[in-house]
Amino acid sequence: MVHTPLTFRQIYDSPLGRLTLSSNGQALTGLWMEGQQHFPADADTWPLTALPVFDMTMAWLDQYFGGADPQVPLPPLLPAGTPFQQAVWHMLTEISRGTTVTYGQLAVRLGQLRHGTQPAARAVGHAVGRNPISILIPCHRVVGAGGQLTGYAGGLSRKRWLLTHEGVFKKTCRP
Repeated sequence: MVHTPLTFRQIYDSPLGRLTLSSNGQALTGLWMEGQQHFPADADTWPLTALPVFDMTMAWLDQYFGGADPQVPLPPLLPAGTPFQQAVWHMLTEISRGTTVTYGQLAVRLGQLRHGTQPAARAVGHAVGRNPISILIPCHRVVGAGGQLTGYAGGLSRKRWLLTHEGVFKKTCRP
């Protein structure tokens, strides 16, 4: 018999709709928007539980959605993925609020970190799209070449909302 770690969940009502948070009890393992691609089919079976990691996440989200650059620390993050996905997601955490990067720019940066082996922008885009911790790992800050809005697992209207909320959309993105 294979032991599967228990996953806990919590619900957060946001301006973008209901968010489902998941945790292993110590770190945040997921944050999905209602109707988002790659939302775990069994999420409704996870116990609805109050945990310190959820309190930290909700405090951060309260400040974020309140319009402030959150001053509370991020909770510990533990997204499950391949080593390549982990590298891409780590790079996403370095994109500052109020800025965007393209998939191609991420591919170049990742190639520099890997000392010359540059992945295709398409591979980077696939990893970005599989990010299990939306908003806190800011995959919404990645745009297509020329600044156009492209793919977002939560939907382009939510990506547009997030970028507008952060003051980016008017400056760098075209509808």
